[in-house]
Amino acid sequence: MVGVDEYAPRKGRHYGTVLVDVETRRPIDLLPDREASSLAAWLAQRPGVEVVCRDRAPFFAEGATAGAPQAVQVADRWHLWHNLSEAAERSVAQHRRCLSVLTPAAPQPEPGPVPAADPSASPWPRGHRFADRTRARHAAVHALLKAGHSRRSVQRELGMSWRTVKQFADVATPEELFTGQWQNRPSVLDDYKPHLDNRWSEGCTNAWKLWEEIVPLGYKGSYQRVRAYLHDKRTSPRPVTARPPSPRAVAGWILRHPDTLTEPEQIQLKAVRTHCPELDALTGHVRSFAAMLTDRQGERLPDWLEAVRQDDLPSLHTLAAGIDRDREAVIAGLTLPWSSGVVEGHVNRIKMLSSSRGHHSPRLSRNRT
Repeated sequence: MVGVDEYAPRKGRHYGTVLVDVETRRPIDLLPDREASSLAAWLAQRPGVEVVCRDRAPFFAEGATAGAPQAVQVADRWHLWHNLSEAAERSVAQHRRCLSVLTPAAPQPEPGPVPAADPSASPWPRGHRFADRTRARHAAVHALLKAGHSRRSVQRELGMSWRTVKQFADVATPEELFTGQWQNRPSVLDDYKPHLDNRWSEGCTNAWKLWEEIVPLGYKGSYQRVRAYLHDKRTSPRPVTARPPSPRAVAGWILRHPDTLTEPEQIQLKAVRTHCPELDALTGHVRSFAAMLTDRQGERLPDWLEAVRQDDLPSLHTLAAGIDRDREAVIAGLTLPWSSGVVEGHVNRIKMLSSSRGHHSPRLSRNRT
């Protein structure tokens, strides 16, 4: 039983092939390239090979078929799941408009006079180190410019770069520089904002009560964070609501076992599936494939491929077409206990050894395992 994978002495420049004994988990040989002909020649000299574990790279498939036609080829399960994960994320991205269902519609304020902008208003409070430093530097730059100094002179006087001086000089207030600094970073509150928005629209505006509600749902952040979010909703001239989750986040919910999802994640995924038939179908296909993989039910693969073709999921169709071309190896990978996992751990080590003592040294591989 042989595991086959590529390694890169120089990534993007040069690739070789490593072969590992799947039973003993020891490297057997290194080939100087990853050509199908090289692998075929190596296998042809060893007619006792019964199983070849590999990823779905075409050169390994062709080499194994030509050099060991008697052997069973086993597609690696990790690579299969990785390919499915990428296809799932692309599918969610293609239906990102469906994710807007997770953002509650904000009540529209009654039309009225637009209040004058308060120059003292700021998304960062006084006493915040970043905000105070920015305000001070902005004031210093504008004071020198008002006194008649050129921007070059301000640069020398304050020890700033030309770009920094220009950045401060081009804005009337320091608050204009705060946008995009930290506001869009992920927060531990993000998954619970839809719940807070819903309760807010229902009339519950007590921060302490809402904090007590989301703690049993899994929220591990502070009460102050909840209070600050609700304060923004009270004081903002525009309604503050949570942004919809990213396609990657929703794909993560679909790919994870349902039992590992938090209650808010389960609720949001259910809402997405109800709102979008395509993502509902995607979730079903992913979970069906996961069951095949974990329960070793490769005989179900033809039915899975046929079911995928019935739905409007182009990214999944592309994956299914690639799997269909390698159907026998994939069925074996989803059925038999062997995989290429034993090879992955040796790739970096063999790369190091081969670069220091030559690209092709079977004796080195056996003696230095």
